[in-house]
Amino acid sequence: MKLPRIKAEHAPHRFDDGTVRLGGGVYGVAAEIADPHGWIWEALALLDGTASPDRIERRLADRYPALGAAGAHRLLTELLATGYVEDAAAVPPEGLTARERDRYSRNHTYFRYVDLRPGTDAWTSQLRLKHARVTVLGVGGAGSHAAWSLAAAGVGELHLVDPDRVEESNLSRQALYTEADIGRPKAETAARRLAAVNSAGRYTHEARRADTEEQLTELVRGRDVFVLCADEPRGDVIRKMTNRVCAALGTPWVSAGYSGPLATVGVYAPGGPCFECVGAGEEAKLKPGWTPHLGTAGALAPAAGISGQLIAHEVISLLTGIGTTPPGFVRGVNLIAPDQHVFVRHPARPDCPLCRP
Repeated sequence: MKLPRIKAEHAPHRFDDGTVRLGGGVYGVAAEIADPHGWIWEALALLDGTASPDRIERRLADRYPALGAAGAHRLLTELLATGYVEDAAAVPPEGLTARERDRYSRNHTYFRYVDLRPGTDAWTSQLRLKHARVTVLGVGGAGSHAAWSLAAAGVGELHLVDPDRVEESNLSRQALYTEADIGRPKAETAARRLAAVNSAGRYTHEARRADTEEQLTELVRGRDVFVLCADEPRGDVIRKMTNRVCAALGTPWVSAGYSGPLATVGVYAPGGPCFECVGAGEEAKLKPGWTPHLGTAGALAPAAGISGQLIAHEVISLLTGIGTTPPGFVRGVNLIAPDQHVFVRHPARPDCPLCRP
């Protein structure tokens, strides 16, 4: 790092007791550091993008003899490793036009804020989205919202798969369709709408079902992330097939749904417990002989939208590497019970053929 500086989004604050806070917000990216001697506050003031690390270390050592050169080096090394620091001399990576940097400026600010991996560049995350290839199987309630959000965020290639045509009952919750689209193929219509949202992306489509592992393999192969929003074959059949196919190909996948007021998303990838292991762990918590009823045809647009946006968020996290929770979990929210946040994670079963190294 040539000219380190604190990211603007993480401007430090010093409390009366000497504690220094980095991160500013309340979104899980802040840190509080005890600073009884004032050394850290001084170092942060020097991290303004005008001096090299060597120069900053020398100034710290000269100002605080008790800290010394070795202490100043150790202190600055620890601060640079926090992820709250960027290089003022860095230039955006090649591959993004000036128009793209303007279009995705809010994405860039977000990535700067949440990505605390030392030495990362927020534009690199955007470039990964641009080069990403994602398949969305099912562009109904959750899938249509997810596809819109991924296209808007700048995912370069989306392949949309759905065998159905638009029906009037879809219009209450499926974001990409209008009354004029009734009777038209969903996948084709969705692709056309996404091209109007972001013309820089590539949107392909198929009107087909994926009822077998062979058909799923065709859709998953060569993709960076696979999104499952189809619900047929019914029950967990489609998810178990996807689980096996994605494990065999080493492809991360995301599945979500909504039932009444409940909107959830599951995230799975190599190295984490698979869908069946997470499900088995949850089933083990139930009382013997009782199975909860989780299905209902009733749904409102907010649940469909939240489900789809949760998908998009997790896909972006997988593509950019900014996620902090390892794959192999289910999260969600109950819209009529705000205090009931869903988070489910269980370890891989010792005998699981998909999770074993």
